[in-house]
Amino acid sequence: MITYRDNEKISVAQAIDLYIRSTLGERRPIDKVKIFEDMLANASLLITAWDQEKLVGIARTLTDFSYVAYLADLAVDEGYQRQGIGKQLVEETKSHLGPDCMIVLLAAPKANEYYQKIGFEHNSRAWTLKK
Repeated sequence: MITYRDNEKISVAQAIDLYIRSTLGERRPIDKVKIFEDMLANASLLITAWDQEKLVGIARTLTDFSYVAYLADLAVDEGYQRQGIGKQLVEETKSHLGPDCMIVLLAAPKANEYYQKIGFEHNSRAWTLKK
């Protein structure tokens, strides 16, 4: 049985391990521990999914809790995908946000088709500026 926890303290090693097991590690700086420390420490909201004491999913969000929430990372261990964990992580995230707060995200290429299935609307106006 999968359980969900909000703002549970997890180690950088646990997070990096999960990102690798979810394939999100392909697009995250898993070799830069300090960046990962900051990613976890500065998230506004962290929802985690657990199979007993094994971390199997994470939703990492930056938000003002009222108008917009940027779902920076949604990762589920590949061995646990297609069980509704990602969808439930989004629902748990939504439950912590105000009633008018929208969730915005940039889809990873492998997950692009997934988000429409769980209720997101596609928006082609996203832009990025890399340093």
